[in-house]
Amino acid sequence: MNPVQATTTADHPTPPTTPPERPGTGERIMAAINRDPLTAPHAVRNDAVLAAFLAAVAVAVALLVDHGRRPDALGWALLLTGHVPLAWRRRRPLTVLLLVLACIAPYHALDHNHAAPVAGSMLALYTVAATGTPRRTLIVGSCIIGVTLTMNALTNPDGFVELVRITGWVIAVLFLGVDVRFYRQYVAAIVERAERAERTREEEARRRVAEERLRIARDLHDLLAHSITLIGVQTSVAAHVLAADPERLDRETVAKALDDIAETCRTARGELRTTLEVLRDHGSGDARGPLPGLDGVPDLVEAARLAGARVERTVRHGPVPPAVGAAAYRIVQEALTNAVRHAGPEPSVRIDLREEDGALHLSVTDDGTGPAPGGNPGFGLVGMRERARSVGGTLDAGARAGGGFQVTATLPLAPPAAPHSAPAPAPAPAESVTTAEGSG
Repeated sequence: MNPVQATTTADHPTPPTTPPERPGTGERIMAAINRDPLTAPHAVRNDAVLAAFLAAVAVAVALLVDHGRRPDALGWALLLTGHVPLAWRRRRPLTVLLLVLACIAPYHALDHNHAAPVAGSMLALYTVAATGTPRRTLIVGSCIIGVTLTMNALTNPDGFVELVRITGWVIAVLFLGVDVRFYRQYVAAIVERAERAERTREEEARRRVAEERLRIARDLHDLLAHSITLIGVQTSVAAHVLAADPERLDRETVAKALDDIAETCRTARGELRTTLEVLRDHGSGDARGPLPGLDGVPDLVEAARLAGARVERTVRHGPVPPAVGAAAYRIVQEALTNAVRHAGPEPSVRIDLREEDGALHLSVTDDGTGPAPGGNPGFGLVGMRERARSVGGTLDAGARAGGGFQVTATLPLAPPAAPHSAPAPAPAPAESVTTAEGSG
């Protein structure tokens, strides 16, 4: 080795290569048994090798066992020719069996060594049983036993024990083939169920991701639509004060409008941060934060009042499950946003929340003009209906006969505890609040 090669080898040593771990003999045998013989790779080549091996075994048995019945030239030709079709036993099992019998039956009729062709014949018979239907296997087995009985009656009428032995081997091989076939079908069914379960898990994961995206989109829509609408109304109030009488500027009113805008921005920023926490991984058990509930309705009423609406609120309900409370909060939020946006200046809005017949009944009514005909309907009503359906409830929305717009929803509460469970604590007293709030 020259110095350059030595330096190169020292500077860049060849990384050791680890040969892939090969499966053991037992694993390869089980894989061959579990595999469908009709779809096995290199079937003809492998079966040709097997046929040659069985032919060699048959020749050895014919030479070493029962010298008195050693085959003659015709017998050798029939014996070796009967093993040739075995190379295609998986392609045409029944045809191969018939070809083998066409050679072996005359061989036995000539009363040559009867043990020599047994292995090849049984392999062809096993292949038919392992690849065919039970009905075909039964018909083939019956025919083989019938031919065996006939041949034995012609060549050895007194050999009853030999007849029973041959019949037993035929039945045993048929049962082995059928059992292997059923076992392969069982393994294939297990694999199919595992693949189907894997596909189901993937589809369930995709469905949950889609539902989570839809939930985030609804939350963002409700939050941003509500906040931006209020900010727009409050900005219009400030602009009106500045433009109405510039000589007599009402600084206090302008300052209050700007403070209301800042407060709305702070509230929206905090709720937006809580909503988007689900998109971040902080290692906590629940990144969503607390769900909004009916205790946040007064804040919605106050925000609508700051936007110029006159709100009357009636509340008659007890404790509400968190999911139902969150759905009701979002429905009220979107309904108030639509009232402030579409009902005209200083609309009168009535909110009614009451518990009746195991459900929370919600209604938001205004006396405004409603959305402009032919306008873009947006996703507000769709989102409210999805909120109601998410807890098993229903929602209706539409124009009132006497003018205005009304949103009504029925949200079922959690089912009562089982009769045999421990007694539940007494519920908190129902809340009953009626307030009327104007634009101030």
